[in-house]
Amino acid sequence: MGAEAGEPSSFLSLSAAFSYGIASMAMVFVNKALLMQYVHSMTLLTLQQIATALIIHFGQVLGVSKRNEFSIATGKKLLPVSIFYNANVAFALASLKGVNIPMYIAIKRLTPLAVMVAGCLLGKGKPPTQVSLSVICIATGVLIAALGDFSFDLYGYSMALTSVFFQTMYLILVEKSGAEDGLSSVELMFYNSVLSLPFLFFIIIATGEFPHSLSVLSDKTASLSFSVILLVSLVMGIILNFTMFWCTIVNSALTTTIVGVLKGVGSTMLGFILLGGVEVHTLNLTGLVINTFGGIWYSYAKYMQKRKIPRKIAPDVEAHPHK
Repeated sequence: MGAEAGEPSSFLSLSAAFSYGIASMAMVFVNKALLMQYVHSMTLLTLQQIATALIIHFGQVLGVSKRNEFSIATGKKLLPVSIFYNANVAFALASLKGVNIPMYIAIKRLTPLAVMVAGCLLGKGKPPTQVSLSVICIATGVLIAALGDFSFDLYGYSMALTSVFFQTMYLILVEKSGAEDGLSSVELMFYNSVLSLPFLFFIIIATGEFPHSLSVLSDKTASLSFSVILLVSLVMGIILNFTMFWCTIVNSALTTTIVGVLKGVGSTMLGFILLGGVEVHTLNLTGLVINTFGGIWYSYAKYMQKRKIPRKIAPDVEAHPHK
């Protein structure tokens, strides 16, 4: 399998980034379509985590995937990762109930700004001028687009912005835990799922979502179209988790956010066409264009920066074939 440490191959880095981009873009539309029929987002998240844990467990039993035995010490280290992950997804799902897809993506593009600020606070130094300017461009685009958003929803916007904060903390923690502890994508996924379930069960019971959400789910599954969307959502949740962890470990938290920004370009355009709920206003459209341009500029600036400064990381063992 080669050296145990060092710069990952370009093919491996691109594969991880491309896989995450496709999965992330698809997941936004699948969740939006599902939440238009089923509003209980926390129950949906709980089901995704249960499915993830079970598939990884049976995958290990059947010899499809490899992971080390569950460690209490590692679990304690990864508990903050799990908390931030679930907070990120929970607020993101809540925001999709009230925000149209183009604006949701525009707001989520603020994640690079948050990652950059967090990096400065953690002593990573001041970013290059082009990176700073592109992030300002992204933020300006969001503000202009929001001013022209006919369907402005304060609750939805608040949920999306809160999700940005938790995603930032989550990505930074994943990068640190993955690189320093040498955990694979599958191991991180398994720990995240197991650690999140007690928290999620408490939330759905405390908020009164459970058991009503299950009876609604039972009635809804009588519809074949709903059952298919639900199944796709559960599978996509697992795929998205894996590709996000993989991309962050093989590349970096910033690379993962760059991919998220770039896939948003396609998602924004598709969002105007699919699922509906978007009234186009000149100000809104202008802001989205500025926001998208800033995202592409940011990605180019980070690419140029990475070429100048090679980054050493521990490889993801699950990303290499075992056969």
